[in-house]
Amino acid sequence: MSTQVAYKQVFGWPESLKKNPTHYCPGCGHSIAHRLVAECLDELGIREKTIGVPPVGCAVLAYNYFNFDMVEAPHGRAMAVATGIKRVHPDKFVLTYQGDGDLAAIGTAETIHAGNRGERISAIFINNAIYGMTGGQMAPTTVLGQEATTAPGGRDPRLHGSPIDISRMLAVCDGVVYAERCSLTSVKNIRKAKKAIMKSFRCQLDDLGFSIVELLSPCPTNWKMPPKDAWAWINNEMVKTYPLGVIKDITGYEEAK
Repeated sequence: MSTQVAYKQVFGWPESLKKNPTHYCPGCGHSIAHRLVAECLDELGIREKTIGVPPVGCAVLAYNYFNFDMVEAPHGRAMAVATGIKRVHPDKFVLTYQGDGDLAAIGTAETIHAGNRGERISAIFINNAIYGMTGGQMAPTTVLGQEATTAPGGRDPRLHGSPIDISRMLAVCDGVVYAERCSLTSVKNIRKAKKAIMKSFRCQLDDLGFSIVELLSPCPTNWKMPPKDAWAWINNEMVKTYPLGVIKDITGYEEAK
């Protein structure tokens, strides 16, 4: 007597992600973040109406990996471009995918004002505390004492100023309904990050206002560390400056779904 076994697929390639090899360095967090974004779009069934705005930075070629419409923005202007797209096409789902140099340095003004206006945009913010694409210069998010090519002795607050916590700055804006900081350093943290991204996307779908998810992401190449050490550095050092957790949540949602 034969026995038939029913199998259920529990893992597969997201439709919102192209099957292309990436240019990201070994141990980089961008590939993980890309997959989380793609999974959330698939689960919400909104791939066909999504328009993404990638930055100038390590993720400048994100359109090679995401399988939905993408509009490249000049350096730092992703929020401005996304605002224009959303206002012209309010029925579309619009997200920005930006690093700290793009979102928190040259794009600070665009970021703050988009949040203050409550633009119906979902921002995915990759914070690796350094300029990645251009070779490891100090970024606004570089933590005190951290070495960079433009701060070889480590970031000194008297010389360079203190790190900018852009997500907390955004949280004081009335138009921002949700801001959360997660990391990509473990399976547990990655699962939390996906829930946060899903919640951010729901904010836009429910027309609540601006939302941002900050992801602490390793940059082994420019930190000059093996990937394992880079993950440990986030867990042991970076979180002292950028603690994980919900920064602002006035959505009224009980939990991310």
